[in-house]
Amino acid sequence: MRDIIKELEERRRVARLGGGEKYIEAQHARGKLTARERIDLLLDPGSFEEIDMFVEHDGQEFGMQDKKIPGDGVVTGWGTVNGRPIYLYAKDFTVFGGSLSKAHSKKINKVQDMALRNGVPIIGILDSGGARIQEGVDALGGYAEVFQRNTLASGVIPQITMIMGPCAGGDVYSPAITDFIFMVRNTSYMFVTGPGVVKTVTNEEVTAEELGGAKVHTTKSSVADGAYDNDVEALAELRRLIDFLPLSNTSGVPEQPSFDIRDRAEDALDTLVPDNPNMPYDMMELVKKVVDEGDLFEIQKDFAKNIIVGFGRIEGRSVGFVANQPMTLAGVLDSDASRKAARFVRFCDCFDIPIVTFVDVPGFLPGTSQEYGGLIKHGAKLLFAYAEATVPKITVITRKAYGGAYDVMASKHLRGDMNYAWPTAEIAVMGAKGAVEIIFRSSIGNDEEIAEHTREYEEKFLNPFVAAERGYIDEVIQPHNTRRRVARSLALLRNKELENPWKKHDNIPL
Repeated sequence: MRDIIKELEERRRVARLGGGEKYIEAQHARGKLTARERIDLLLDPGSFEEIDMFVEHDGQEFGMQDKKIPGDGVVTGWGTVNGRPIYLYAKDFTVFGGSLSKAHSKKINKVQDMALRNGVPIIGILDSGGARIQEGVDALGGYAEVFQRNTLASGVIPQITMIMGPCAGGDVYSPAITDFIFMVRNTSYMFVTGPGVVKTVTNEEVTAEELGGAKVHTTKSSVADGAYDNDVEALAELRRLIDFLPLSNTSGVPEQPSFDIRDRAEDALDTLVPDNPNMPYDMMELVKKVVDEGDLFEIQKDFAKNIIVGFGRIEGRSVGFVANQPMTLAGVLDSDASRKAARFVRFCDCFDIPIVTFVDVPGFLPGTSQEYGGLIKHGAKLLFAYAEATVPKITVITRKAYGGAYDVMASKHLRGDMNYAWPTAEIAVMGAKGAVEIIFRSSIGNDEEIAEHTREYEEKFLNPFVAAERGYIDEVIQPHNTRRRVARSLALLRNKELENPWKKHDNIPL
């Protein structure tokens, strides 16, 4: 018996070494942790239960029959984050460059199936050279098996991908299907075709960082939802995000002890909106004064900065926040902001996370670049997301809510549950000057007449009371009471029930 136990421990020791000390040192020299070190940092101490530690590939071509390493380049299993279970897999770059083989994909498929069956989130940590070329179509088939399971799990369990090294070719499509992607600056990159292929096909010279680095994907492509300076910071922030997310679409939002006060008044909010309607202010100040203890986990903060999306808590329960940001492009909705917010709203609705929306939007961004870029369809994505959402929806209009953008931003007409406005709110088809120029274009007179018509329009429409008179606004509230109003509404709506008509699935304007 002792000999068997000793052999087991030796086999485990060899498996835990992955590709060996030489390759581990090379991984560290690149500024990266190994797969097992990353798992140890992500999970609660001692909670990791490994699955398929001794699996090996069965490739017979190009000398692979003589190159077998236990685990075959991916570490799989489950553990806990702050006591809550998750499944995960981490590609091990020290073993065949983390390349995907048939055996490798089967290990991932197993934990994907277990996560879906048990209603538990799954995390993928990617650091890979792509498909294992020696296996040919078996590797390609392995990718498709992963993609199929990603798709079936979408909207059922949270799926998060951490890009912590190279991610190219077939490897990029699994992350793209998951709910969130995070990257590490300077050591991770994502692209369908690498710099070498790009040069051959297009004669364009570009580095891996320029083609698919963290900066590109968090500021330009919007492929990634955030980036961090190193592996340690990335994994610490991932632990923080997991705390906000439900285990599945049937488990309900997580709740933590709250040390904040529901009725906390914030007098500073009474002077947040400037007297000059064209002056910007920081909407993030409002969001952070409303959430518990000022704690907001922002998503895609470096992309489409004219809108803010992220997770916070009210009375200890997770809430999704969407807010126009007047500090960037006056908070206008454009294609990028619409797509960003629409995806976030749909995620929240998938997992029954209530949505709070703060509105200060002067409309949609005009111009040929927006129209040629499909603003109509991109704007419709946000409209569609809010309209189909059945979770509690609370909206607070702080200043401008003009034109179609008023409708789109969780208006009462899109089944908003509680729609509030500050006294500074301006709900109208457009600003006073533009409206006067259209209404009186055939009889417009001197500057005094224009000014008089403008004042008349402002008095009639640039306030929240016309909408309140029609029931489109449930209440005009004092800014300093915003947290109390939002918290009370969320408590009231905790047991809300609303169902959309049966359908196989919707057809969102992609």
